[in-house]
Amino acid sequence: MVNVNFYERALELKDETVANRRYFHTNAEVGLNMPKAQAYVMQKLKEYGLEPQICGHGVTATLGSGGKVLLLRADMDALPMPEESGEPFACKTGTEAHACGHDFHAAMLLTAAMLLRENESLLKGTVKLMFQPAEETFEGSKDMLEAGILENPPVDAALAFHVAAGQLPEGLFMYNDKDAMMFSVDGFKITIYGKGAHGAYPQNSIDPINIGVHIHLALQELIARESNPSDACLLTIGQFQAGSAANIIPETAVLQGTIRTNKREARALLVRRMKEVSEKTAEVYGGRVEIEMISEVPPLICDPGLTREMVKYIRELPVPGLTGVPGTSSSASEDFAVIAEKVPSAFMYLSAGYLDERGSCNAHNPKVQFNEAVCPFGTAALAHCAVRWLEEHAEA
Repeated sequence: MVNVNFYERALELKDETVANRRYFHTNAEVGLNMPKAQAYVMQKLKEYGLEPQICGHGVTATLGSGGKVLLLRADMDALPMPEESGEPFACKTGTEAHACGHDFHAAMLLTAAMLLRENESLLKGTVKLMFQPAEETFEGSKDMLEAGILENPPVDAALAFHVAAGQLPEGLFMYNDKDAMMFSVDGFKITIYGKGAHGAYPQNSIDPINIGVHIHLALQELIARESNPSDACLLTIGQFQAGSAANIIPETAVLQGTIRTNKREARALLVRRMKEVSEKTAEVYGGRVEIEMISEVPPLICDPGLTREMVKYIRELPVPGLTGVPGTSSSASEDFAVIAEKVPSAFMYLSAGYLDERGSCNAHNPKVQFNEAVCPFGTAALAHCAVRWLEEHAEA
């Protein structure tokens, strides 16, 4: 077994990790195109002795050679929202904020890359790094997949962490080795086409607002009457846009929403029936619809065996208060699920929460703050898990 204390070294490098985290935080970017983050990651990896490459809109690099290949993934995008954290390094744009903790993910993977580079001789195989944009828009994993992130060399397994805010103690890590860790998300946009008219003469119209109301009501019945009660299924309409004046029946209306489930079969049923119900309901009232799928991400189902291996490795770290919580599941979604569909994968939450009054705000809140004490834990866990997994899966 490897005898390097990665946690001790990660503590020594905490200032480096925090500085990297604060750079991403202050210079928050959203979506696929993240030129500042991409350039910063490339620069840092070169400083650490690696040879990074652009992969889609993200960055990749490898350490070690031959043998099995373990992918370590970090997303690095922010949210399109103002920041009200009060932190001195807060993003100043007023339109972007690292309110989900992806700045931590990128920073911890950077320092883990340094640790692995310092101990590259211990690697009994290959570690591939994946710095990903656009997780929040569910585009980043697919972008890097299409650019070949799982190829050259082909990846055998993948590991990713996500920090968690709120009133959570340090040293806590959460995982699921049995069921869905996170739900699927299928975002949809339903454009309803009718016939506009004066509000005084509705008989001359095909009212898209009326059609939209009936579609909205009909879609709720998919959860109430068609979904298996033992499955977790959500269908939310978050946007309904139509019209420009009180006395005009418009030509079009738009509904946008999401379907989330914890089962592949339930997902397939709900997506299919959403389309059928929308189309047939519009036909009943003389209109028609066009449906655009905005996001299509499966449930995040971790490989049971790989997850248990990673839990074992994490428990080897001398982290104060180290506590594992199995069976964690969230109705939120994560596009690492796209990777997990292709290769055996493990995904875990690491507590970055406070135990005082600042811990009342959770992720995606403009006031959320994260505890930087998680940095050495995440950094060490990435490096240690990589070395140990390759060691136990070394090819004879």
